[in-house]
Amino acid sequence: MKALVLGGTGRIGSAVAWDLARYGGVDEVGIVGRSRSSLQKALEWIGGERVVAHSIDISDSRESRRLMQKYDIGIIALPERKSSYKAVETAIGAGLDAVDILEEYHRRPDPYEKEGMAAPAGMSLDEYGESLHKKAIECGVTLLDGMGFAPGLSNVTLGEGIRRVGAKRAVARVGGIPSREAAARHPLQYMITWSFDHVLREYMVGVRVLEDGRVSEVEATSGRESFRFKECGIDEELECAITPGMPSFLYTHSHLESFSEKTIRWPGHWQAIDTLKECGLLDIAPISYAGQDISPRDFFLRLIEPRLKPLPGDEDVCVMWNSAQGSEEQADCFMWAEADSKNGITAMARVTGSAAAIAARFLAQGRIGEKGIVAPEEAFCGELYGELYGDLLQELKRRGINIVEVIKPVESKASLDA
Repeated sequence: MKALVLGGTGRIGSAVAWDLARYGGVDEVGIVGRSRSSLQKALEWIGGERVVAHSIDISDSRESRRLMQKYDIGIIALPERKSSYKAVETAIGAGLDAVDILEEYHRRPDPYEKEGMAAPAGMSLDEYGESLHKKAIECGVTLLDGMGFAPGLSNVTLGEGIRRVGAKRAVARVGGIPSREAAARHPLQYMITWSFDHVLREYMVGVRVLEDGRVSEVEATSGRESFRFKECGIDEELECAITPGMPSFLYTHSHLESFSEKTIRWPGHWQAIDTLKECGLLDIAPISYAGQDISPRDFFLRLIEPRLKPLPGDEDVCVMWNSAQGSEEQADCFMWAEADSKNGITAMARVTGSAAAIAARFLAQGRIGEKGIVAPEEAFCGELYGELYGDLLQELKRRGINIVEVIKPVESKASLDA
């Protein structure tokens, strides 16, 4: 099997390539990037004779298509929407099955803050997404969409919990946070582990949720909840708020009475974000200053990003608590995954990269048979996929990423009403 990683020089993409090269089943790992120096640095870090670098511009569809046709499976690890959609279109045209890790359901594009992504002339965004899905089916291509940590593992574990207890109400709580020690050394009690401009986008756009069995739109960072995480040998006070993290769930689980995805942070983070919002610092509409038009968010990013970069010794954590409540039983799923300090891999890159790499192997092995744009919960959840779901958790455990599943009688609706 030959696997191609688009965005293979970034934190997440290089972690995907590292996993593919380390855990077997792959004869060649291609990594794609524009910068030769970045590619060389990634090659040296990943190591191994099976890793090959390709210096191309992925916006060049013709060149990208020729390269994709030489591989059996693709992993798209690009940080923003415009390049992701371009890569998806090219992969479909090349007949390449692929896993995309972006927080996007390409079949139903998010209408907010498009990051340069646009539908073809004469098409709405939904029509564009549906056309990609239909074209993938026609070409016999599978795009496993949003398969990383969140979305990805969050979709799969929550979807399986819903199935097991016949749930009608569900909440996903997920987040990448600094370790407690690292949080104290940074503003906002936050540390960058992936694209921070995309994080701020999540804090500002409208978010679709399920309420009373219908799709509703709420404000990002609403639905605040404080909770105590007491699993996986951990005891910490945390907070979470609604963000647009699992968009496919609105369509694959439209039968639910209620559903929302919430991002976990350390206490105090959301209050700080409120202040930034109130001051207008997260707005994208330009303002005039000293004879120039300046986007407040762009200015704020330039100011804050250097202060949020990891300092020597800083590490991060990926934390998850998903709840699915049925009439008699509740299924909870917990994870607390730390960084791989030995190999220099952040927790976010480790969890996201591992999930994507494992799923890519399964897809290349023919274990995911659906064609078109397929959400993670469609590929791994259900009685027909019990073995695949179990194998996913086993492969994660092999990498030291442990997911704890608990099914218990329903005692109160409070945990899902917060």
